[in-house]
Amino acid sequence: MPAVCLGFVLNEETEEVLMIQDKHRLVRWKFPGGLSNPGEDIQDTAIREVNEETGLQTEFKSILSFRQQHNHPGAFGCSDIYVVCRLAPLTYDIQICPTELEDARWMKVADILASEEDHSPLTVRMSNLVMCGLRDGFDRIDIAIDELPSVYNTTYKLFHRPYIVK
Repeated sequence: MPAVCLGFVLNEETEEVLMIQDKHRLVRWKFPGGLSNPGEDIQDTAIREVNEETGLQTEFKSILSFRQQHNHPGAFGCSDIYVVCRLAPLTYDIQICPTELEDARWMKVADILASEEDHSPLTVRMSNLVMCGLRDGFDRIDIAIDELPSVYNTTYKLFHRPYIVK
């Protein structure tokens, strides 16, 4: 089952996040993202989707959250896994994909929180989480990825909160 991976592209200096407006769902602003390809890592999906939709180059920082939902109408009868990745912009000039997007822009995270009724519960929750990261440090909220050796002579990705070995 492919995962849906979103990019929470955060400019930490300006405290702005990249938001898009889907051409086919003009209801609300949302984070760019889409379905992973077979064999594609979560972080690579988020980076690729952000680039395809907005032309921005980004760098993976962490996973902010996972969402699991059953009986999602667009999941073909399967449970849906939705992953929000924190990405840092490497470029800032937005070039929207005209076949997918109506609009894309940088929005202040504080402005999203000031107008919660205009945003989905997920957008509001992620914005609150990121504000905590900006205030208290992202090491308190990030979920990191480590690549570890497998017993099958390959590797796997392990997702966990960062820790310090003493």
